[in-house]
Amino acid sequence: MSEIAGVRRAFVKSAMNAPFLSREDEHALAVKWKDERDERSLHALAAAHMRLVIAIAARFRHYGLPMADLIQEGHVGLLEAGARFEPEREVRFSTYATWWIRASIQDYILRNWSIVRGGTSSAQKALFFNLRRLRAKLAHSAAADPSVDVHGTIADAVGVSRADVALMEARLAGSDMSLNAPLTESDGSPTERMDFLVDTAPLQDETVGDAIDSERRVTWLRSAMTVLSERELNILRARRLSDEGATLEALGDKLGISKERVRQIESRAMEKLKRALLERHPGGAAALV
Repeated sequence: MSEIAGVRRAFVKSAMNAPFLSREDEHALAVKWKDERDERSLHALAAAHMRLVIAIAARFRHYGLPMADLIQEGHVGLLEAGARFEPEREVRFSTYATWWIRASIQDYILRNWSIVRGGTSSAQKALFFNLRRLRAKLAHSAAADPSVDVHGTIADAVGVSRADVALMEARLAGSDMSLNAPLTESDGSPTERMDFLVDTAPLQDETVGDAIDSERRVTWLRSAMTVLSERELNILRARRLSDEGATLEALGDKLGISKERVRQIESRAMEKLKRALLERHPGGAAALV
């Protein structure tokens, strides 16, 4: 580890000691890279601006990620800026590269700060990187005037909802917690957080088994219903297979018979179904339950 740390220190020292480029030299290197694809020119341009990468990376060191990784990601952004830079626009390379360096570092932080992906939109990204600063800025005002709406003020400044501010504040307040993290029981037996999460839903094999059984019963029932007459089928559908379930009296009025006669037809149809199911599929009468 000491050897790695020494290499990193040497890299930073080399970057900080790299000579500054004049506007003319910078422009010449950029033109040579763009027109001739001379990699040595791109390397010289990037090497002269590594101190800018280090300075920007240092602004994000409080997010708890290795400084070396932040610098590395910033270097990726610097190279991206070099590949896209247009020297004819008469803009200093450092001005153009700053946005790419910061964007690359911020994207790395969002991907690695938590296992839960956050900051998927530009507004959420701005909230993530500005919440602490805005919160600290408003802390004095809130202490002097309790009526100050901190969440509302931050939401208006960033362009998000109050709920987004509260959610992001909660996320920044705590770190990720593994469900497999060991806990200490009073009796000394090893246990994990996962052991305290109870899922009341059926097991997957039970769910699949129930779905297969249900589909099989529906197939049996449809096959057995072919023994019914059209009137018996209509009565059973109205009485047993509809969500509302028609009354005997309503069916009697519709068919022009008494409700007692409807009950008799329904009872006879159920018996015919049971016999058909038992003949074709022993034990299949459960499909009527």
